[in-house]
Amino acid sequence: MKTVSVALVLCLNVGVDPPDVVKTSPCARLECWIDPLSMSPQKALETIGANLQKQYENWQPRARYKQSLDPTVDEVKKLCTSLRRNAKEERVLFHYNGHGVPRPTVNGEIWVFNKNYTQYIPLSIYDLQTWMGSPSIFVYDCSNAGIIVKSFKQFALQREQELEVAAINPSHPLAQMPLPPSMKNCIQLAACEANELLPMNPDLPADLFTSCLTTPIKIALRWFCMQKSAKLVPGVTLDLIEKIPGRLNDRRTPLGELNWIFTAITDTIAWNVLPRDLFQKLFRQDLLVASLFRNFLLAERIMRSYNCTPVSSPRLPPTYMHAMWQAWDLAVDICLSQLPTIIEEGTAFRHSPFFAEQLTAFQVWLTMGVENRNPPEQLPIVLQVLLSQVHRLRALDLLGRFLDLGPWAVSLALSVGIFPYVLKLLQSSARELRPLLVFIWAKILAVDSSCQADLVKDNGHKYFLSVLADSYMPAEHRTMAVFILAVIVNNYNTGQEACLQGNLIANCLEQLSDPHPLLRQWVAICLGRIWQNFEPARWCGVRDSAHEKLYTLLSDPIPEVRCAAVFALGTFVGNSAERTDHSTTIDHNVAMMLAQLINDGSPVVRKELVVALSHLVVQYESNFCTVALQFIEEEKNYAVPSPANAAEPGNMTPVRDSPAIPRLRSVNSYTNIRAVTTARNLNKSLQNLNLNEEGGPAAFSPGNLSTSSSASSTLGSPDNDEYILSFETIDKMRRVSSYSSLNSLIGVSFNSVYTQIWRVLLHLAADPFPEVSDLAMKVLNSIAYKATMNARPQRILDSGSLTQSAPASPTSKGTHIHQAGGSPPMPSTSSSSLTNEVPKPPTREQPATRPPYTPTLGGQAPHSHQFPRTRKMFDKGPEQAAEDGEEPGGHRNYVSLALQTGLCDWSAKYFAQPVMKIPEEHDLESQVRMERQWRFLRNARVRRQSRVITQRGISRLDDQIFINRNPGVPSVVKFHPFNTCIAVADKDSICFWDWEKGERLDYFYNGNPRYTRITAMEYLNGHDCSLLLTATDDGALRVWKNFADQKNPEMVTAWQGLSDMLPTTRGQPSSSTHSLARRVSIYLDRSKQGGAGMVVDWEQETGLLMTSGDVRVIRIWDTDREMKVQDIPTGADSCVTSLSCDSQRSLIVAGLGDGSVRVFDRRMGPSECRVMTYREHGAWVVKAHLQKETDGNIISVSVNGDVRFFEPRTPDSINVLQTVKGLTALDIHPQANLFACGSMNQFIAVYNTNGDVISNIKYYDGFMGQRIGAISCLAFHPYWPHLAVGSNDYYMSIYSAEKRLR
Repeated sequence: MKTVSVALVLCLNVGVDPPDVVKTSPCARLECWIDPLSMSPQKALETIGANLQKQYENWQPRARYKQSLDPTVDEVKKLCTSLRRNAKEERVLFHYNGHGVPRPTVNGEIWVFNKNYTQYIPLSIYDLQTWMGSPSIFVYDCSNAGIIVKSFKQFALQREQELEVAAINPSHPLAQMPLPPSMKNCIQLAACEANELLPMNPDLPADLFTSCLTTPIKIALRWFCMQKSAKLVPGVTLDLIEKIPGRLNDRRTPLGELNWIFTAITDTIAWNVLPRDLFQKLFRQDLLVASLFRNFLLAERIMRSYNCTPVSSPRLPPTYMHAMWQAWDLAVDICLSQLPTIIEEGTAFRHSPFFAEQLTAFQVWLTMGVENRNPPEQLPIVLQVLLSQVHRLRALDLLGRFLDLGPWAVSLALSVGIFPYVLKLLQSSARELRPLLVFIWAKILAVDSSCQADLVKDNGHKYFLSVLADSYMPAEHRTMAVFILAVIVNNYNTGQEACLQGNLIANCLEQLSDPHPLLRQWVAICLGRIWQNFEPARWCGVRDSAHEKLYTLLSDPIPEVRCAAVFALGTFVGNSAERTDHSTTIDHNVAMMLAQLINDGSPVVRKELVVALSHLVVQYESNFCTVALQFIEEEKNYAVPSPANAAEPGNMTPVRDSPAIPRLRSVNSYTNIRAVTTARNLNKSLQNLNLNEEGGPAAFSPGNLSTSSSASSTLGSPDNDEYILSFETIDKMRRVSSYSSLNSLIGVSFNSVYTQIWRVLLHLAADPFPEVSDLAMKVLNSIAYKATMNARPQRILDSGSLTQSAPASPTSKGTHIHQAGGSPPMPSTSSSSLTNEVPKPPTREQPATRPPYTPTLGGQAPHSHQFPRTRKMFDKGPEQAAEDGEEPGGHRNYVSLALQTGLCDWSAKYFAQPVMKIPEEHDLESQVRMERQWRFLRNARVRRQSRVITQRGISRLDDQIFINRNPGVPSVVKFHPFNTCIAVADKDSICFWDWEKGERLDYFYNGNPRYTRITAMEYLNGHDCSLLLTATDDGALRVWKNFADQKNPEMVTAWQGLSDMLPTTRGQPSSSTHSLARRVSIYLDRSKQGGAGMVVDWEQETGLLMTSGDVRVIRIWDTDREMKVQDIPTGADSCVTSLSCDSQRSLIVAGLGDGSVRVFDRRMGPSECRVMTYREHGAWVVKAHLQKETDGNIISVSVNGDVRFFEPRTPDSINVLQTVKGLTALDIHPQANLFACGSMNQFIAVYNTNGDVISNIKYYDGFMGQRIGAISCLAFHPYWPHLAVGSNDYYMSIYSAEKRLR
C-alpha cells in the first residue's frame, strides 16, 4: 500500500490571530521556515503552501499534492472527495495546520472560514471521515490536537455500530443510506495532547510539529545547538548549521550521512520498542507513513522537552528516553565539531564511525551471547549498512552468521525488512559477495519459500544459476545455489520456465557425480522439481538422457542421495501429459531400474520408491487395473500346492510330523476364508482355525467362493479405513506365491513391466517398516478398488484365458490379487533384478511364448490387453476413455494426491538449522557430552572389574541371581554389555528386565507378522546410546531405540536383510543324528520347520552387519550407508546356523546345518573368499565362535554335543571335547574361558575350555526345587560371569559365579 494523494489544508489567515489564543511576545512565528510577516499576507500564504509541499515531496515525490489555503467547508469537501475518488483503495494524507483558527471543540469539530473571512466555520470530523474514507493518514498541527484524535475514535466506533445495525436489520433507516466507510485503517498524528498548547518559544518555528515530521535533520540540529551540551562543541552557531554541505540523499556528504544515521537510529528504536505487527504496519508498508513515523519519534523527543506530548493513533510506547538517542547525539556532535574547519579551511570530511561501531556491537552479541537471549538491537542498522559499499562485506558476513542461528533469526530478519535489500544485492557482480549472498538466500528460503515469485520477477534466479555453473565455487556454495533453485522451481510454473531457459537441467546433470553428497542430493531434488508436472523440462531431460545419468545415483553410498534420485525419477515418470511410444518406453525403463531398489536398506529410499511407482500406477492406471483383475481371475481357479508335495523326500522332513505344513496350509485356507470375512474379523477367524492335514483346503475350496458381486456394497472407497486388501492378506499371499509356479499362473505376460511393478508393490506392502507398507497398501488398494469398480460382471465374456464367472466380491478379491505376488521365482530372466542375486539390468526379451490370446468377437474384458502377444514389449495398453467417465467422482488422483513422503521439506530443514554452531557432542560443556563421558567411564569400570574376576578363574557358575516369568517363551536373550538390562525375545515381542533390581522395564511388540519369529538380537552401539536390532526368520531386520526406560520404544529403521528366505533343507549325514537334530529343533519351536531362521553378527568397529540363515549367501550390510556391501556365497546346500566375525582379520566363520564350519575372508572376491571348510561335525552346528584375539581360534559345537577347536590356518581340529547330547542352546563367554550348554533334557552344563564341568544346573532355587524347563536359549554376559537362561516354561533366570568372587 502507498500514499498516492496529499491534501495540504492551511488555515493561517496571516496577520489575524484567533480569539482563543493569547500569544507571548516575542512568539514563535516561522511556518515552513518562512516568516509570514516578511511579505504580504496572500503571498506569504502561497509561499508557505508551496514550501510545505516541497518538504513533503522530499519524502514522497510521486504523490499528487493539492493545497487548500484558508479554505471554506465546501472547498475542503470538494478536495477530499476528489482525492479519495482518484486514490481508489490507496492511502490519502490530510495535513491540517490550524494556527490561524480557534482550537478544536470537544464536539469533534475543527475550524475553517466562510467565503468572506468574516467568520470561523466549524467542520465536523465525522464529515471529514466520510469524505476522506479509508485508508487515510491525518496530521493535525494545532493546539489541543489530542481532542481531534479522541473525537475521531468516537465517530469511528459509532460508524462500526451503524454498520452492524444495518447488517442485522435491512429495514432499518440506516441500511437504506450509503454505508459509511470503516475507519479501521486510519492513522493519526497530532501535535499535542487534548489539554496542551503548542510551544511559543521564539527560537523555534511555530509549526514545530510539521518541521519535525518533514525537515527532521534541520530541526534536530537546531535543537541540538539550543541545548547546554552544545557549548562543548566550540564555534557552532545556528547560522553555521544552515551551511552544512551536502544533500540529504547523498550518503557521502555530511548532511546525507547524518540523514542516513538518523534513519538507522529511528528505525532501530521503533523495531526494538514496537510490537512486531505494529512495526510492520507503520514502518514497512508505506514509504511516506514510515518516514512520518520515524520523524514522529524525533518530534516526541523534541516537543516533550517543551512540555508538549505528540499523540499518535495507533499509540506508540514512549521512545524519547531510548538509549539510541545518545548514539544520535554523539554522531551529531562528531559531525558538527568538524564544521568550522570544513567551511573555513575546506578540510576533508571524516566519515562517522557510527556504522562500524554498531557492527562491532552486533558482532559482540553474536559471539558472546547465550543461547536464549533477546534479539540484537542493531539488526535494523545492519540492514542500513548493506547500502554502503564500505561496510557491505562485513555486514553480509555478520548477517549470515545471525541467520545461521536458526529459523527464529530468519523470521526476525525478515520482519526487519531484509528482503528488498538482499534482493537488490543480487544485481551486484562482485564475486566476493557470492558466497555470502548464496548462504543468506539459502537461509531465507529454507524458512520462507514464498519468495520464489519475487526472485524470478527480479531475475534473481540468474544469479544462482551462474553460481551453480561456476566450477571454481566450493561445493557447499553450489549446494546452496542448487537448493535455492530447487525452491524457485517448486510447484511454480514461471520459475520452472525461467530456470529451464537458464539451462538448469544441463548444469545439474554435470554435477551429478560431484564428490560432495549434499550437492548430489540437491541436484537430484532440483531436477525432480523442475520437471514435476512440467512437460518441456521432462523432454529436455530426455534429450540429455537425464534419467540414465540419474541411474548411477540409485547405488550411491549415501541413502539421502539415493532417495533424491528416486524422487527425481518418480516425478520424471509422473508427468500426466500425452503419452507416446517413446515416452512409454522411457517410463518402463525407469520403472525397471527403480524396481531394483526393492530391498534397499534405507526405509526412506523405499518410501520414496513407493511414491515414485505410484506416479507410474496413476499414469498407466488401466494397465494396472488389468493386471489386478487378471491376478484375481487366475487366482480363483488356482489352488496353492503345498511345498511339501513338490520337494524331493530327501530334502524335506516327512509330511506327517513336519510342523511346516500347518503353517503353509493355514495360509492357504486363510486366503479362501478371506472371501467370507471382512478385514475386521480376520484375526479372529484365524485364531479359531484348528487345521488338520485332511480338513485343510477342502472345506473352502475356490469353487465354493461366492461369485455374486453383491458383497461389493459393503465396500466403500479406499478412503474408508477398511482396505480391500488387508495387510495380513497381502503378506500371507506374498509368501505363498513364492512357492508356486508363477509362469503358468498369470494371464498377463509374465515379463510385462506392469506385472513386475505390481509384484514390487506387493513386496513393499509387506515391508517391515510400517510407513513403507502403509504407502504401498494405499497404492494397491486404490487400483484394486478401481479394478473392481470398473469390472462389471456382465462385461466379462468367455474367452481364451478368462473364466466365465464374475469377479470375486471385493472383500475376497484382494486375496487373489496377492496370491500371484511376492518375490518372483528364480528362473525367470527378467525378474532377476527382484531376486536376491546381484541386480543386473533386466533383459528385454519377448514374453514367454503362450497360445496367442484371441478374444471372442462379442466383446472384450474391459482392461485386458487388446493386442496379440507378439506386440512390442513396451507397447501402450489399450486406451480406456469410455470407462473413465464411470469412475467414482474425484477418484482419479486418489493415489497421487495422498502420497508424499516430505523428503524435500525434510532435506530443506538442513539449511534452516545452524551450520556454524559446534555440534552438541563436541561442546565440552553440553549435557550430551557429559552423559557420554559418564557412559565411557562406566564402561571402563565394567571392563576393569569383570577382568579382575575372570582372571582369578571361575570354579562354579550356579548362583541364581535373577529369576522371573517372562510374558512369552524366551527364544533369544541378550545382555546389554554395560548396564544391568537384559533383552528377552519371544516369538514377536521383546521384554526388558533389570537383572540387578529384578524388575521388568519394558515389553513391546516387534511388529513382525504372525507366522514369523525373532531368531536373533544384537545391541548396536552398546558402549553409548544403544540401539537394539532384531532379526526375524522372514529375513527382516528392525532397529529400535528408547527401549527399557519407560519411553515409547521407537523403530529407527527396518529393512529386508535377506530377500528370499528359503524353506530350509537340513543336511543328513546319518539317519540317527538327523532324527536327533530334527527332534531338537521341533522341540525348540513347533511353529518353525526347524530352520535356522535368520542369524546375524554385528561388528561394532566397522558398523557392518553380517546376516545369513535359510539362504545360500552371507550378506554384509553397511549400516552407515544403509546398503548391501557384499554377498558371500556359502557354497553349501544347507542353511547357516551361526555367524561370527573378526574385523581385525576380516574373517567370517559360519556354522551350517549340514555340520560344516566354513571360514571366509571378506577381502577376496566371491569365488575365492571361502578360505577353509571344516567337515568334522556330523550334524547341525549350534554355534561357531571366532575368538577376537589376533591368534584367536574357532570354537564350534554341534547338536551332538561335540565341541571342536580349530586354528584357522590348519585343516583339522586341534582339540575336541564331548558335552551333552540333544543340545538346544549354547554360548561361549568371550572373556572367561567358559561355555554353557542347554539341553532339551532340562539341564544346563557349564564347562571350562579343558572340558571340565564346573556347574550342572537342574533345579530352580527357591521354588521348592522345581525342575527347570527345556532350555530354549542361553547367553553369557560379554564381560561379567553371568549366564542368562530361557526355558520353555516361560522362566528366565540368570546364574553367576560365587558371591565372594563378585
